[in-house]
Amino acid sequence: MDRLSLIGLLLSIAAIIGGQILEGGKVTSLIQGTAFLIVIGGTLGAVLLQSQLASFVMGVRMLKWILVSPQIEMDSWVRTIVHWSNTARRGGLLALETPAMAEKDPFVKRALQLLVDGAEPEAIRHAMELEIGSYEDKHRAAARIWDSAGGYAPTIGILGAVMGLIHVMENLTEPSKLGSGIAVAFVATIYGVGSANLLFLPIGNKLKQLIAAEIRRRDMVMEGLIGIAQGENPRIIENKLRGFLA
Repeated sequence: MDRLSLIGLLLSIAAIIGGQILEGGKVTSLIQGTAFLIVIGGTLGAVLLQSQLASFVMGVRMLKWILVSPQIEMDSWVRTIVHWSNTARRGGLLALETPAMAEKDPFVKRALQLLVDGAEPEAIRHAMELEIGSYEDKHRAAARIWDSAGGYAPTIGILGAVMGLIHVMENLTEPSKLGSGIAVAFVATIYGVGSANLLFLPIGNKLKQLIAAEIRRRDMVMEGLIGIAQGENPRIIENKLRGFLA
């Protein structure tokens, strides 16, 4: 559980609701179904229009990373790679066949298999760089749907405000209908600006940070395995990999 994300989410909600109460307002006045439909529905439609289905679905699935972030234990990977290096130094590259078969990470498993099969270091680097690049492109495209939502929501909130004011102007002769139009106008703006700056943009930025951390892990694994392929001393490999932890 990512406690920092949970605290941030709860704090932002509490700050808005608390400010409303301190000003003497009612919490129920912030609940406006029409404004919610305009802003969230319009934002969703705009994001769907600009996105590919695969990127949109992946972006939604990645939402769980905000509260349950993938555990990337870089120090543990350094120790594992150094252990593999010592194993290869004692028994040759074929001694890594057992770790390759037992490895659960598909990316690392494929790289280890290339190492065991005797692929040249440059061929291993090329294959791993292609896979890292593909991972980065696919996941960053998925994370960008939240950036897009953060860009569209405030504008659609203003659109909802204008629609509310149009409703007000159409009913100037009927004072009983003015309240609902004004409510839509102001609450739609709150929904648009609030959802963008308290949810969509922070979610997008958090996902990009997590993707960058995973790419750094993969880069570190790549450098370690290439060092093993080149027959480098385990101590040199460890010192090189420690640079990724700085």
